[in-house]
Amino acid sequence: MAEYLIYFNQQWVGDHPEEWYAGRAPLAMAVTREMQAAGVYVFAGGLEEEDGPVYGADPTSGEVLVTDGPYVETKEFLGGFAIVDVPDDETAKLWAAKVAEACGWPQEVRKFKPWPKVD
Repeated sequence: MAEYLIYFNQQWVGDHPEEWYAGRAPLAMAVTREMQAAGVYVFAGGLEEEDGPVYGADPTSGEVLVTDGPYVETKEFLGGFAIVDVPDDETAKLWAAKVAEACGWPQEVRKFKPWPKVD
């Protein structure tokens, strides 16, 4: 089995009325419960947009500088994600399609690298 990240950038969501979002929440929760029942669920969640804190930790100056963010010049930012533990790429894509359909916006899938073998 391998872990895969299914995620979206907030900018991919688009502008929708509150009623539209309210209708998507039960669909997204149903897919999450389906992941749990299938035994592939590791974690899932959406990130705070305006209300949550954002911090940056930068070690490039020789000492770690922790600052209030945002800390990277970017037009896109992570909106939410799920981690699934599945046997192969095809199964990860199947779950990404279910998440995308439930949420109503695009998702990307990336496989985590295996843990390095250390003594």
